[in-house]
Amino acid sequence: MPETSMPGAPAGAVGGSREGNAASSRQHLRARPFRAAAVVLAGGLVLSACGGGDDTPVLTWYINPDDGGQEALAQQCSEEADGAYRIQTSLLPNDAPSQREQLARRLAAGDTSLDIMSLDPPFIPELAEPGFLAPIPEGVAERTTSDTLEGALAGAMWHDELVAVPFWANTQLLWYRESVVEEAGLDMDEPVTWEQIMDVAEEQDKHLSVQGIRAESMTVWLNALVESQDVSILVDPSAASEELETNLDSEAGRAAAEVLHRIGSEGLGGPGIASMDENQSMLLFQRDEGSFMLNWPFVWAATNAAAEEGTVDADLPDDIGWAQYPRMDADTPSAPPLGGINLGVGAESEHPELAYEAIECIVAPENQAEYFVTNGNPPSSEAAFDDARVEEDYPMADEIREALDNAAPRPQTPYYNEISTTIQLNYTPLSGVDPERTPAEADTTVGEVLRGERLL
Repeated sequence: MPETSMPGAPAGAVGGSREGNAASSRQHLRARPFRAAAVVLAGGLVLSACGGGDDTPVLTWYINPDDGGQEALAQQCSEEADGAYRIQTSLLPNDAPSQREQLARRLAAGDTSLDIMSLDPPFIPELAEPGFLAPIPEGVAERTTSDTLEGALAGAMWHDELVAVPFWANTQLLWYRESVVEEAGLDMDEPVTWEQIMDVAEEQDKHLSVQGIRAESMTVWLNALVESQDVSILVDPSAASEELETNLDSEAGRAAAEVLHRIGSEGLGGPGIASMDENQSMLLFQRDEGSFMLNWPFVWAATNAAAEEGTVDADLPDDIGWAQYPRMDADTPSAPPLGGINLGVGAESEHPELAYEAIECIVAPENQAEYFVTNGNPPSSEAAFDDARVEEDYPMADEIREALDNAAPRPQTPYYNEISTTIQLNYTPLSGVDPERTPAEADTTVGEVLRGERLL
């Protein structure tokens, strides 16, 4: 979520947000022609026409909604397989919770059609713990992760073992208006803190573009605030449900809540903060009251497209800069959000070896680079960032790569859904967040829900 994806962040974004994926930006990603469009259309025809006409094994790839890139890759890798297999795609629901529910139910029922699945990182432990994912052959694991960025790799692990193959990754940058930071005298070549950007927004009567909606994006935000203090939301992510403890009601948890409280109580996020998702916060940033924005890379292509279409000032992209995620304190590096999509193979797939062979093709660095420039979703492969097309389309590619190396996944636990839902319920609306009360109440709720003493 997302991004998805969660998302925007993508179509794999969770909780109705777009943190891991670029679903929220599909209507905006028009800054360059989608060069694979013709291939996608042809591929769809070929795949549907050849479903059962020969003995070629057919692999079904369950994909999250995107701008057509996964289907294009399915066609390309089918052609490169030279008859060893053929990939057909099956579209999952638009929102990640529905994707999770559908996949989990079908995996639990032993569905043999789940050959390849596009998975949001937060849901991987829930599927890996009961053995729903086929083991990754050692050679495949080594070949597909030899240059995977550290943050993306962490999101594909469970119990210190690779259980899914990183495909694309996502993270957030701090986007800013050059005119605002110049007026404030803020040196963006140096790390900045949340306190600094909140102070600037207040002093200049500007708005911070953040996501205050009750959705997965709230969990993404809170997790990044906590992780940026070298603390994780869960004390031991692998603990059993009745023993799971959180760090929400801790010094780090209360400091994170203080940021949310100040933005909400002082109106720094604008009057519509309670309904502000990734797209809405981008639109706010594009207006005259914009100052700083925490968002996924899709906003760059979307803003350039809007400038070309005339829906925003044509000079707006020239007033936009980017930097690493804000720090909670000046001496501790930030831990940006992690989104994206990993590829898993169902344990009951009839063709697990072929599925992993297909995955190796899908995640090849050159394919990740192509997927980035056509669909707006950053690679998990470090080598893909060196592609000339990436450098041309995304001048902030080095900043994205650095952020992905430092990114921290959301709580990795089979009980992620309960954790995230609790956070969303307790930390929204922002105006109601109390640093002394909210973390303690959320901590208590998590324990009661996981012990079966309370329903969400």
